[in-house]
Amino acid sequence: MTLRIGMWSGPRNISTAMMRAWENRQDCTVWDEPLYGPYLHMSGIDHPGKAEIIADQGSDWRPIVEACITSAPEDAPVFYQKQMTHHLLDAMDWDWLGQLHNIFLIRNPEEVLASYRRVRATATLDDLGIVQQARIYDHVVGMQGEPMVLDAKDVLMNPEGALRTVCAALGINFDPNMLSWPAGKRASDGIWGPYWYDNVWQSTGFEGYRPRNVTTPPEYREIMDVCMAHYERLRGLRLDAS
Repeated sequence: MTLRIGMWSGPRNISTAMMRAWENRQDCTVWDEPLYGPYLHMSGIDHPGKAEIIADQGSDWRPIVEACITSAPEDAPVFYQKQMTHHLLDAMDWDWLGQLHNIFLIRNPEEVLASYRRVRATATLDDLGIVQQARIYDHVVGMQGEPMVLDAKDVLMNPEGALRTVCAALGINFDPNMLSWPAGKRASDGIWGPYWYDNVWQSTGFEGYRPRNVTTPPEYREIMDVCMAHYERLRGLRLDAS
């Protein structure tokens, strides 16, 4: 029986590094942002490589969701899905999440915003994915009870402890191979990699946590207040990975 993991993250988190860690297990296959194409098509938002992404993934979320809950590529015992919170739109069905082991990967919104604006000049509340993350969390609670929450800072401060804790909660063995990986591109990377993945392509493991000296511009202060309220609530529910 396949263990299907949905790791729900906003943008500019350590989500791709986390995907690398899971893909480095011999028993795991991964899927990079399966709903990106339908999200771009349905939202109308302009992202780098939009037309190429939609052509690659399609515009209909339904067959993608079906694959998320019924298909296990290569019959892998563990099927890890790097899911982005802002890609799950209200017009899509959400109840399929009940067939995944859902985990929520959070990051300080001020750090998210600063990183996001290095790729795209502007950001909206929806772009940051944190409000959606809180809503998805509450939806999952209603179906399954409280899911796991990981803070990126905690993972970077103690990668082995965090991954051991998650694996134990999922009932699988921790694999030391999750802590390091070869640098470079992977066939599993989405075709949007050239726009977003420079850092992870150069990485060979989780980099240590470095405090970010970021200042939120005044025009984003109202957005940040909303994001911080949701982040602090979820952070209070995070796993103890010490």
